[in-house]
Amino acid sequence: MSGPVTPVRVVIVHWNQPEECVATVDQLLYGSLPVRVTVVDNASERTARAELGAGLAERIDERLVEIIDAPTNLGFGPGANLGLRAFLERTDEGDWVFLAPHDVQVAEDTIETILAAAAAVPTAGLCCGDVGDSMVPVIDPYFGGMVVPGGDRPGWEPVDYPHGTLMGLRRQCLEEVGLFDERFFSYCEEADLALRARRAGWQIGLVRGAFATNRGLGSRVWTVDYLQTRNTLLLVQEHSGWYHALVRICFTLVQIVRGTISPGTRPPVFDASARLAGIRDFFRRRFGPPPPR
Repeated sequence: MSGPVTPVRVVIVHWNQPEECVATVDQLLYGSLPVRVTVVDNASERTARAELGAGLAERIDERLVEIIDAPTNLGFGPGANLGLRAFLERTDEGDWVFLAPHDVQVAEDTIETILAAAAAVPTAGLCCGDVGDSMVPVIDPYFGGMVVPGGDRPGWEPVDYPHGTLMGLRRQCLEEVGLFDERFFSYCEEADLALRARRAGWQIGLVRGAFATNRGLGSRVWTVDYLQTRNTLLLVQEHSGWYHALVRICFTLVQIVRGTISPGTRPPVFDASARLAGIRDFFRRRFGPPPPR
């Protein structure tokens, strides 16, 4: 007779959306596998933090959930690191930890499906769920992380990096390659971690049919465009070199000019001043949180 199943640890990074976070926790707790949840609160406003604590009080009493309070808004990657370090310190919690934002929505069997697929790949180090768009994340040496059309067969599909909607991270992989680089604050940290993992011999995959979605853009356009610009340059420079980063800068400057002259050519997330600030701070080596606005 087999013994009880070891609960799977899930780390959720939360900021100022207590109702969504509580709903996400409940959804995870009542899935097909037992889980334990670590909520990292990224210095939410006082009322939001109080609502979060009240909403999760019963689960905390039952030792199904714990809250780790960050001293400031650390961003997604550094906030996640608080929960991941706690997982690594608990050597009895299994081989895998999952990471998600506070608004992730999963199917009842999403985590179970991901773990089953990863079990068939002995060197699986990082993986993610399926957001339902039939795309796969790839890393271009000049342009960083992007998505391209992928397959539609259920199961493990190799990718360059896992998206952050619901990510699985293997204990041994984290112990070998480290946690998220905290210079990124938010955006591109998954790609950086994946590149380090791949160099160490780990495989990265997306599990088709293990559905996980979230609401998407949760910050102002200026902040998102600034972080994406600055962090993509950091990612490209760190892993491909300065020549590739300079090519990326030239491309970004062309986008800024074209988007300013012809607004109809702008991508969905576009702010010329944010992109210029991102380039400036990349050269200044100013990383971490975005500048105040």
